[in-house]
Amino acid sequence: MDETLDQIIDSRKSRPGAILSILEAVQETYGYLPKEIVEYVSKELSVPLSQLFSLATFYSAFTLKPRGKHTVHVCLGTACHVRGAPKIVDEISRVLTVEPGDTTEDRTFTLETVRCVGCCSLAPVIRVDKDTYGYNTMDKVAKILVKYKE
Repeated sequence: MDETLDQIIDSRKSRPGAILSILEAVQETYGYLPKEIVEYVSKELSVPLSQLFSLATFYSAFTLKPRGKHTVHVCLGTACHVRGAPKIVDEISRVLTVEPGDTTEDRTFTLETVRCVGCCSLAPVIRVDKDTYGYNTMDKVAKILVKYKE
């Protein structure tokens, strides 16, 4: 494959919990878990491919699809939902031309919905990467997103 991947595997394969650690490092390096890399890891560790895909699909921290440079999370928890979060999701989808769970063609943004970010008093809440925006309206969406465009 490549030298980086071999270094990831070699530096972790003898540790307890090596499989998860390797998958985490692969995702951090490549932005997601590409199928061909998961297959390579399976062969290198002599671990059934089905086991790796089971782990990758069980834990929400892993993704098998390419992700954007920035992840936009819109909270759909009760407080956010009641204060208009579904309309916020629709507006972000329209502005970015992407559906929740998908990534823009230029791989700048991935749009996700979540059940709660723990900021109910700020509802409706949008998180972009580690930045949290509260009291959102349809008018604020474009202003928030423009900060993250390249």
